[in-house]
Amino acid sequence: MNPVGPYDLAIIGSGSGNSLITPYWDQKRVALADQGIPSTGAFGGTCLNVGCIPTKMYVRPAALARAPEEAARLGVTMTTEHADWPAIRDRIFSRIDAISAGGRDYRDRLENVDLIAERVTLTSPRSFRTTSGNEVTAEQMVIAAGSRPVLPDVPGIELPQVHTSDTIMRIDELPRRILIVGGGYIACEFAGIFSGLGSEVTQINRSVGLMNQLDQEISEAYSAQAEANWSVRYQRTLAGIVEDAHGGVTAQLVTSDGRAEEVQADTVLIAIGRVPNSDSVGAADAGLDLHPDGRIAVDEYLRVQIDGEPVEGVYAIGDISSAPMLKHVANHEARVAAHNLENPQHLRRVRHEAIPAAIFSHPEIAVVGLTEAQAAEQIGAEHLTVKTQRYGDTAYGWAMEDQTGIMKVIADRRDGHILGAHAIGYQSSNLIQPIVHAMSFGQDAYTAARGQYWIHPALMEVTENALLGLEVPIPAEPPL
Repeated sequence: MNPVGPYDLAIIGSGSGNSLITPYWDQKRVALADQGIPSTGAFGGTCLNVGCIPTKMYVRPAALARAPEEAARLGVTMTTEHADWPAIRDRIFSRIDAISAGGRDYRDRLENVDLIAERVTLTSPRSFRTTSGNEVTAEQMVIAAGSRPVLPDVPGIELPQVHTSDTIMRIDELPRRILIVGGGYIACEFAGIFSGLGSEVTQINRSVGLMNQLDQEISEAYSAQAEANWSVRYQRTLAGIVEDAHGGVTAQLVTSDGRAEEVQADTVLIAIGRVPNSDSVGAADAGLDLHPDGRIAVDEYLRVQIDGEPVEGVYAIGDISSAPMLKHVANHEARVAAHNLENPQHLRRVRHEAIPAAIFSHPEIAVVGLTEAQAAEQIGAEHLTVKTQRYGDTAYGWAMEDQTGIMKVIADRRDGHILGAHAIGYQSSNLIQPIVHAMSFGQDAYTAARGQYWIHPALMEVTENALLGLEVPIPAEPPL
C-alpha cells in the first residue's frame, strides 16, 4: 500500500463536489476522486451526464413532436412526420460529452489538484483507499458520491435490451415498443419522452396510480392524463425478462392477485428509484452513521456523524446524504459546505425549507412544501384554506383552450402562511416559482398576491388567482 497525503482537502465525487474547489484552495493540495459514470466513465456527476440535463434535452423535442395535439384544439392542422432519434441523441451528447471531457481535462491540469479516476473506499472519516492500492489521507473531507439506479433481482435483468436512466438515452434507435417499470418521477419523465417521440409505451406500477408521493389531487390528475396518452397497468411487478428470437424481449409480470401476464417489448427501462452510494464508498465500515435508507447522516452544518456526534471537517452533500435527491439542493449544500470548509470558526447551517421540484413529463408537474394531507396532519384540517385554480379559467388558459392544467395552493387560514403549492400543466415549473419566493421570504398569501403587479393576460395569472382564492386575513395596511 502506498500512503499519499495528507491533502488539505479530499473530495469523493465530481458532481456538485467539483464546485468545492474554489480559489481558496489554489495554494493548497486537493484530491478529487471519481471513477466516473459506470456506463461511460464520464466526469461531472449524474445531473450533467445521465440526469437532469440530457433528460430535459429530450423533453423539448418530445414536446415539439406533440404539437399537433394542441394545434388541433386551436383549429390548426399539423403533423409530426418523424422523430430522428440518432440526430436528437447526437445533438445532446455532442454537447454534454464535450463539457464532461473539458471539465475533467481542466481539473487534471491544475497543479494543486490530483484527479483520482478510480473507485475509492473510506478507511476512516478522513482517508480512503483506491482500487490501485493507494491510501489517501486529508485534513478535511467531503463525500459527494451521489446515487445510482435500483435494479430488481429478477431473471434477465442483465440482458442488453434492459436499461436504466444511466444507459437508456444512448441507445442506437428509438424503440418501437418500450416497457417502463416504475411510477415515480424518472419513470414518468421517460414515459412522456418516448410516447411523445412515437414509441408504444407500456408503463407498469406496483400500486394504483402514478406519482403517488405527490398531493392526491395532482397524482390523480396526472394518472388520468398518463392513462390517456400511453398504456398504464397498475398493481403489476416485474418477475423476469426473456429474450425472444427477433431481438426483443418478453417481460413476465405478476399482478397483485397473483396472475401472470406478459408484455412484448423491444426495450425495457427500469426506473424504480435510486439508492445512495454510501455502500459503494464504505461509509458504514468507516463508522459513519447512516439513515435506514442508506443516506449518510449529517448535522445542520452538513458534518457527517459518528454515534450521533458531528465529525469536524468531514462533510457529506448531495444524493449520498440528502433525502430530496435534487441537483438544486446539492448545489445549495455545496455552497454551504464550501463556506464551512473555508471558515470552520463561522459555520453556516444548511437550509432545507421550501424546496421545489419539477417532473418534466407530459404534462409537467411542479411542487413545493406540504401536500394537503400533510398540512392537515400538521396544523389541523380546520385551519387550512385551499384553492385549486384551473388554467382554463384565466385569459391565457382560454387562449390555449386548456382543459386540464391546475394550480393548487395550501395556506393557514389564520395568518395566510403558505404551506405548499402543487401544479400540473404547461410551464408549471415556472408558474410555481413566485410561491417558492413567497415561502422562502416569509410573505403571506395576500401580500404575495397583491404586493406586486402580475402581467395581464400572461399565464402567470394562474398563480395570482390561486393565491387570491385563499381565505386568509387581509393585513392592516394591505397592498392594493
